[in-house]
Amino acid sequence: MTARILVVDDIEANRDLLETRLTAEYFNVITARDGHDALAICSETSVDLVLLDIMMPGIDGFEVCERLKANAATCHIPVVIVTALDEMADRLRGLQAGADDFLTKPVNEMQLLARVRSLLRLKMLTDELRLRAVTARDIGLENLLDNTNGEGGKKPKILVVDERETSAEKFVKPLRGAFEIVHAPDPNAAVFTAAEGDFDTVFVAAKFSDFDALRICSQIRSLDRTRFVPIILVAEADDDDLIKRALELGVNDYIVRPVDSNELIARLRTQVKRKRYHDGLRDNVAASIELAVTDGLTGLHNRRYLDTHLETLVARALNRGKELSLLITDIDRFKDVNDTHGHDAGDDVLREFARRLRINVRGMDLACRYGGEEFVIVMPDTAPHVAAEVAERLRAQIESEGFSIENGAHSIDVTVSVGVTSLIQSEAENAKALLKRADEALYEAKTNGRNQVVSRAA
Repeated sequence: MTARILVVDDIEANRDLLETRLTAEYFNVITARDGHDALAICSETSVDLVLLDIMMPGIDGFEVCERLKANAATCHIPVVIVTALDEMADRLRGLQAGADDFLTKPVNEMQLLARVRSLLRLKMLTDELRLRAVTARDIGLENLLDNTNGEGGKKPKILVVDERETSAEKFVKPLRGAFEIVHAPDPNAAVFTAAEGDFDTVFVAAKFSDFDALRICSQIRSLDRTRFVPIILVAEADDDDLIKRALELGVNDYIVRPVDSNELIARLRTQVKRKRYHDGLRDNVAASIELAVTDGLTGLHNRRYLDTHLETLVARALNRGKELSLLITDIDRFKDVNDTHGHDAGDDVLREFARRLRINVRGMDLACRYGGEEFVIVMPDTAPHVAAEVAERLRAQIESEGFSIENGAHSIDVTVSVGVTSLIQSEAENAKALLKRADEALYEAKTNGRNQVVSRAA
């Protein structure tokens, strides 16, 4: 795994030691001698992880961490505090400042490399989400990625997988009130519980009488519904090998018994905050994709979606020898509506037309706004005569009932012309040819006096 790691320490020997260890694992290492240099490097250079000392001249490591996590452009960079300080108060202050972990000097090489690799995998996921979000929304980082306000007011939901009732109860006692807790004593059923619930974090005890704790972690990580849920292993002090394997497997963090309640809460809040940050990025991407393929006025799919998806539907129908029909509709004299009643009234008509279109087609059909007052309906597994019947039903429904405009103050009559065609099982057939025939049928319907359906088989 190649990555750029920033080592920040005011003592050259410490910097050299970490640089040597990490370089031997083929990481690209850069160094900084104080907090100001570290902040400057992170703002000017792509950094994948920061190993940060606390006691430094100028600004200490706590403040450096707080500044990195408060900046939308650097808040996603994992920070591991590496220090000679080993008091619980120092550990908590580091975690509360936003640090992802806390390693004590002299650093255990196994713990260092396991933690670095684990956090770098997480950073790669974060980078991919950020890239997709920026690409999808095409707006600045400050607006899109400033999603660092943590838990957002919603009580986090936590799953604790531990077969020992007394152990689990002692573990979750400090969490009650601030977190919603679900206990899963059966390791076999725990994965199903995790998949069925919308959990923010899962704790897994390291020891079970007849079950491998890492198998639970692996199964949770492999399911689509729980793939990105943070997992924290609750280990014993001598479980170094198990912890290393867990981190390599994709476990996000670990905590060692006896558990300090303040450290437990601090680590848990870090995981919840990161999960919701990632969830927010995914939601932004999903929303942007939805906006890209949806017509904002009618809520139907737009032409961009049709152009892409119709090719797929046509190819599938040809490969399977299935029927497929297509309708193009055009609201008659729509320009007169805009000219006489205004564009707001025209928008009212388009929205109502889209609503009526939806109730006249099946859920499996694809309804799109093709452009302006034109709409396309693609009907898989539909014979030509059935498509013509649907088109006539839609035409009659549009004509039979007036369209309300100006918040219901007035009603106007609207009619529609429809062109219908169906797929020809031929090597020369494609989406473009299908659309062209439907458009020719629509043109004929408009030319012949409007408010009618014309079918064209070939």
